[in-house]
Parts: sequence; C-alpha cells; structure tokens
Amino acid sequence: MGKMLNEFKAFAVKGNAVDMAVGVIIGGAFGKIVSSIVNDIIMPPIGWLIGGVNFSDLKFELPAVDLGMETMKPATINYGAFIQTIIDFTIIAFCVFLLVKGINKLANLKKKEEEETKPAPAPEEPKPTKEELLLTEIRDLLKKN
Repeated sequence: MGKMLNEFKAFAVKGNAVDMAVGVIIGGAFGKIVSSIVNDIIMPPIGWLIGGVNFSDLKFELPAVDLGMETMKPATINYGAFIQTIIDFTIIAFCVFLLVKGINKLANLKKKEEEETKPAPAPEEPKPTKEELLLTEIRDLLKKN
C-alpha cells in the first residue's frame, strides 16, 4: 500500500499532471465566461432582432398520450437550449483556435530569435587539392628516409 501511495504522489506532483489540472480548472472557468457572454450579451439582441424570442425557451412539446391503463406525461424537446449550446461551443472553439494560434506564433518568434542569436558555425577548412595531397605524401616519404 505504501508503494502505491508513493507512486501516486510521484504522479500527482509531476509537471504534466499539475499542468493538466490547471488547464481543466481554467478551462471550466473560461467555459462559464463564454456561456455568460453568449447567454447574457449575444443571445438577447439576436432574440430581439427575430421578434423577442428567447432561445432557451424554444421547445417542441410532445403531447400527453392516453394508453388506456396508464397515461404518458407530456415531454418537451428543448431545441433552443441545443442551439445555444452550439453557439457556446462555436465561440469557445474559436477562442481556443485564436489562443493556440497566438501561442504558436510566440513559439515561432522565440525559435526564430534563438536561431538569430546563435553564433554562425565556423567555416569548414577547404579540402586539399590533388597537388597538395601529392606534395604531402612526398614530404612524409622524405621524412621517413
């Protein structure tokens, strides 16, 4: 049991697990902000423009059905809430797209900056010509003798 607890501690304090937890928490808060923007700022004017319709109130009502011994209660299909959820998702997806695009742009700028600050590699020494190789061989032979 102690080994499992130690493994869990190692996992829980790893950078990736902590980063993921922070991302989930911030993502949840961000989702609430976007939902509020959609519900409280974007949808009321759209509803007003189309005649005072509140999207969250849009629904299709299925009537009650008498089956003889028992009666099925009426049910509703809340398509307005579904439309609002789709709009929420679209706005969140667009914001995440812009965020990722911005982060990638910053990463590329930093990478480009690092490449510019790197010292240029030293030029390679030129390869000796055939004449130089031949002269080197002659010199080495003369040294041996």
